Amino acid sequence: MQCCANRFITKSLLLNNFSKHLSNGQSNVGFRSCMRLAEIGKFAQPKLNENYNHGQLFLHRIFGYRGVILFSWSAEVYDRDCQRKVTMSQQLSGVYKTPGGIEIKGVRHTYYQALIDERDWAHIRNQAESVTFLGPQNGSRALYAIPGLDYVCQSDVLPYHSNETAPIMHELFERFLAFDSSKLSWIGRETLKAWKAKNYPWLALSSVHRETTDSIRVTVIPFYMGSREAQNAIIYWWRYCVRLENLGNETVTLRERHWKIFSISGTLDTVRGRGVVGVEPELTNNAPAFQYSSHVSLHAPSGHMWQVEALN
Repeated sequence: MQCCANRFITKSLLLNNFSKHLSNGQSNVGFRSCMRLAEIGKFAQPKLNENYNHGQLFLHRIFGYRGVILFSWSAEVYDRDCQRKVTMSQQLSGVYKTPGGIEIKGVRHTYYQALIDERDWAHIRNQAESVTFLGPQNGSRALYAIPGLDYVCQSDVLPYHSNETAPIMHELFERFLAFDSSKLSWIGRETLKAWKAKNYPWLALSSVHRETTDSIRVTVIPFYMGSREAQNAIIYWWRYCVRLENLGNETVTLRERHWKIFSISGTLDTVRGRGVVGVEPELTNNAPAFQYSSHVSLHAPSGHMWQVEALN
């Protein structure tokens, strides 16, 4: 995808069509809507082999929301699709062995922790409260959420520059970032560094798992949240983020989920139900992706999860 550096960016409520307009190569981005269009900035050239700095404004290529990069993570991506040639810019890392004994080599990629503009929360197919953590009480299973945080891969970043004094609306934006007039860019405050260091255990991203079946690409990112003692047993908590992408031309709807969860302690649990997180998302040409997060608890520090999704 090519973006001209001087292309104007306009914004409306029809966010799901945004990346489609860009991919069609249209120089003037606009939408049919009763809402007034407003310029929010100008595109910059996307970086292919270089990381973005904290404070970089961007539009999400898939979900179309406005965001800002806080910091980066280095993650091992285990792609179960057909083996691809590893380029010079890619670094082979660890090896993941599936429950069936198949070894999948990880390729190291850059992901970013990002803030989502709160004005866009209601218009994207992505949970606004996807990042959760355990409470401080050791005996409590309470979960707390920080709204408007997301994990973004390098290819999903469409960078842009803005002259707005407050380009991103989020309660943490000015707390974490400050505008440097000499560099004409947003830079990280000390509070951002301290926040990352304090919350590193449950924020850290280390692995990404991806597979495509029948034109549906599923990407799963697991996060270890910590352990809690309950009824003389230690419970290990994990958060997982799932993105579903329809790469085909036919509209599909996720009707049912079926998880199989195997713990190394020897227990096997199943979870099934209608849709995911209370909805049955429809994946169309105009809105081909949906992302959600949930949690799982194990009686051992590691295990395996399989998912069977009923689509029609």
